[in-house]
Amino acid sequence: MAREILVSVYLMLFSFIFNICKLFPQKKEKTVFVVTFIENSASIYEELRRQDPSCRTIFLASKNVYNFFSKYDESTILLFEPKKLKDFIMSIYHLATSKMVIVDNYYGFLSSIRFKKNVTCLQVWHASGAIKQFGLKDPSIANRKSRAITRFKKVYKQFHNIIVGSEEMARIFGQAFGIEEKNILRTGMPRTDVFFNEKRIALIKKYMYQKFPYLEEKKVILYAPTFRDNELDHFQLHLNLEEMQHHLNEDYIVLLRLHPAVKNNLDISKYDGFVYDYSKYAKLNDILFITDILITDYSSIPFDFSILGKPMIFYPYDLEQYQKERGFWAEYSDVVPGPIAMSTSEIITILQSGDFQLEEISEYENKWNEYSKGASSQNIASWILYTLKSQETQKNSLYEA
Repeated sequence: MAREILVSVYLMLFSFIFNICKLFPQKKEKTVFVVTFIENSASIYEELRRQDPSCRTIFLASKNVYNFFSKYDESTILLFEPKKLKDFIMSIYHLATSKMVIVDNYYGFLSSIRFKKNVTCLQVWHASGAIKQFGLKDPSIANRKSRAITRFKKVYKQFHNIIVGSEEMARIFGQAFGIEEKNILRTGMPRTDVFFNEKRIALIKKYMYQKFPYLEEKKVILYAPTFRDNELDHFQLHLNLEEMQHHLNEDYIVLLRLHPAVKNNLDISKYDGFVYDYSKYAKLNDILFITDILITDYSSIPFDFSILGKPMIFYPYDLEQYQKERGFWAEYSDVVPGPIAMSTSEIITILQSGDFQLEEISEYENKWNEYSKGASSQNIASWILYTLKSQETQKNSLYEA
């Protein structure tokens, strides 16, 4: 109850400031990115700059990606958090005076505002596919207050368009957000473009090997578990690193990639030379390119990683509980392209046998990356610029009338 009151007060204040800022005129061809993740927004931005360097861009960034987007000198970067009040108010001003707003996640503030009629809000969701249910299909919303559910629906209605990389994801967004067919853009996912650029991959790998020489000398296992709500403050690693170190030969190293929301207090000092924590490394793709074997559970990482055709092991150690709490879009065993292990010892057995079921990866990649073939950023940047110019043409036509 207290949480809902705080949320309501926050949204009322947000709406009040937004409505004042709406009194200011809109800026021609100004595009605002609201970012919690890096890959899609960065890829779109770089292509926008290539196609039209005059396009003004504002990044409203969460704390975990602020430093990354700060490197773009041609854009404005603001910390989109109330604790930095000046940035926060300026962020709301830019939202209220932009004609193109690009979001990459669920943002509650969207439920409390009403854009002007000529504004386009584009959802560039941070994942190319989905295993677990979310949005209107998330089983947990059954336990939420009616006010919260109404708020969720208001947010989803603000998504004027949403990009997809496959028909399967179009179907899922239709159920999760209530998105209509006419609002779906089959551009492919910008985050995947780099996976089709062999020269770029080679440069990234060269950089990674120069910065971290030990990566080139070993077979790299990346363990990237999904974030779980109950582990926000009390994270527990369910991979037995000691057992892995004991049974695997010196050819292997393990990289850990934990969710940024997790308070990571892991002590891996006793695994020096075998385990490395890459949780704070900004660009996930850089890590994927030097990864030989991925271990994950319900994450969206496999949808992109499958383009590389590399082995994956799925470790859903809490499968029954997670399925009950979050739900899946299909049977878990039917939506993962690789062997399933329920313990560290089973993972070790798969690693030692090399039985990775690689034949499943190609079919999986074709299904989820149907429209993601290396030109997704170009597709969506062209659409954004066309939409902005169409808005301006419509405005001028009204004046002439």
